[in-house]
Amino acid sequence: MRPEREDIAAPPLPGRRLWHNVERDPVLAEVTAAGPVLFHFFDFAQLNSIRALPYVIEWDERYRDAGLTTIGVHSPRFTFTKGRDLLAPALERLGIRHPVVDDSDYFIWHDYGCEGWPSLFLWAQGGALSWFHFGEGEYAATEMAIAAELAAIDSSFDPPPTLEPVRPSDAPEAVVVPPSAEILPGGSVSEAWRFRGDPIETEYGAGGAYASVDVDAPGEIRASIDGGPARSIPVGAPGLVELAAHPAHEKHELRLEASPEVAIYSVSFSAGVP
Repeated sequence: MRPEREDIAAPPLPGRRLWHNVERDPVLAEVTAAGPVLFHFFDFAQLNSIRALPYVIEWDERYRDAGLTTIGVHSPRFTFTKGRDLLAPALERLGIRHPVVDDSDYFIWHDYGCEGWPSLFLWAQGGALSWFHFGEGEYAATEMAIAAELAAIDSSFDPPPTLEPVRPSDAPEAVVVPPSAEILPGGSVSEAWRFRGDPIETEYGAGGAYASVDVDAPGEIRASIDGGPARSIPVGAPGLVELAAHPAHEKHELRLEASPEVAIYSVSFSAGVP
């Protein structure tokens, strides 16, 4: 989405932050002076954050040499994702190579006025807001906004075709069916559910089902769809676990058990095409 005003300036990055994938902490005024900057606010175990991540990673790789700087801001949604020792291994597992700042106190989140995960902000060279988007979607439009900013600083810049959609539901013209609401089996995003004899049982309609989990040690989730045999899903690290994936929006019954090492904070569902 284009901002209502052309003079919204990028808030400066606070000092004394823990950064990853950098040799020295970036100074935003210096970075925006060199070219456009894309901010991606995310949580490494939150479904919508992870579904947007392939685009962010590919934009960084595609446009870094043309002048784009990509900065990830990890503003955790869950209690367990606040663990500072968990972030670096999660970035490695997810293939995130661009700079990421730990925003566990939500200072940057509030400065930017984020409204959910993911939140994307594109700052033009010089630091004025050029484009923003909350949540999934608008991937082609976001990439075109990036290309336009790069062309503004280099008239010879010839952008490649926009990325092909990772999923059918990501296509600009796609019609999607809203998925079932997220389940917090522990009662809130700060409380975990552990299997003690009573499974998680729910009906859902979606393109897929996922669990946000913490682990004390490697364990497993046992997932059964529509009363079928339970499938064992290994869980070796904190993060997002795929429980089921469907080619379109489908209705199913889900039953979950887990080994004692696994704590489930959320069961969430992705949108699918009809």
